[in-house]
Amino acid sequence: MTRNTPGPSPAAARWRAGLHRAIHAVSHAVSRAVFRPEPWKRGPVLAAVALLLGLLMLLHASVPGVGGLGSLLENVLPWCGLLVPVLLAGALWRRSASAVVALLLPVSVWLSLFGGLLADKSRPGGDLTLVSHNVGAGNPDPAATARDLAASGADVLALEELTPQAAPAYEKGLAKAYPHHVVRGTVGLWSTLPLSGTRMIDIMDYGPLAATKTAAEKLPGNRALRTTVTTDRGPLTVYVAHLGSVRLMPRKGFWTDSRDIGARALGKELAADTSERVVLLGDFNGTTDDRAFAGITARLHSAQDAAGNGFGFTWPAAFPVVRIDQILVRGVRPDRSWTLPDTGSDHLPVAARVSW
Repeated sequence: MTRNTPGPSPAAARWRAGLHRAIHAVSHAVSRAVFRPEPWKRGPVLAAVALLLGLLMLLHASVPGVGGLGSLLENVLPWCGLLVPVLLAGALWRRSASAVVALLLPVSVWLSLFGGLLADKSRPGGDLTLVSHNVGAGNPDPAATARDLAASGADVLALEELTPQAAPAYEKGLAKAYPHHVVRGTVGLWSTLPLSGTRMIDIMDYGPLAATKTAAEKLPGNRALRTTVTTDRGPLTVYVAHLGSVRLMPRKGFWTDSRDIGARALGKELAADTSERVVLLGDFNGTTDDRAFAGITARLHSAQDAAGNGFGFTWPAAFPVVRIDQILVRGVRPDRSWTLPDTGSDHLPVAARVSW
């Protein structure tokens, strides 16, 4: 005896037929978009600009340094990604398949350079909290900034751009929280732990120009120091530095001479330092992508890159667009990196939690 198997219901048959028609229509549309020559011929300029953008980000280290062009590009490199949605909108408006495909290059390069910064890499734990802050020479209320920093919970606190007029306010405001401190010129370090072996670091080394400079011209003001923090896990070598300013100048372009001189001198100092655990805190007046800091970043790594969440922009404080304040380490593990709220300076403070 044979059992008859019921066929599909009329409703199911209609649904399947409709699905087949939809798949066929979509396939036909895709085939027309891919194989018709018109979409590939449209927007050649957009496609060329997209490829140029990708190559510019990929080969940024090869951009000539004439007029500081290469350095300027590397400081604004993350913002190059903003051109991608602009180009994509243009490609869709022009219905240019070639421009859309060309955009895969800058998107891939940007993600390879900065995609890792978008994830939260922090972890619990840590032995010491480090804070660095350019307090600003024009800070209208140093006492209030000192109170904010004292409440930050930092074990080691570095300050840059200390003026002779404001330094006493910071010393008074931080005295209760930090029994140990040193100040050398415009930089200082406050610590809950003992300090020893403090010395000034000359980061105004003019190299071949030294013979033509007087002592006063070579050292317009100390901007770096090295000291040792005594911890229950052993010594920690700490550098505090404020590298020279940069300027956009009509005739010279992106002027970085003073900063680059300091970066090279600091790189040489770090190269000669055999300490197992080293921390560098300071205002670099540039990002760690900048080629000027190759001698530094070859020996220390960024706490923000290792344990931050996002780009951690620090300047200007009112609307931060670039991270020029850094915490770099060697021999300790960054567990967390973040920025602190506005204190009245034109920079935001940066903080990191590190462990052995």
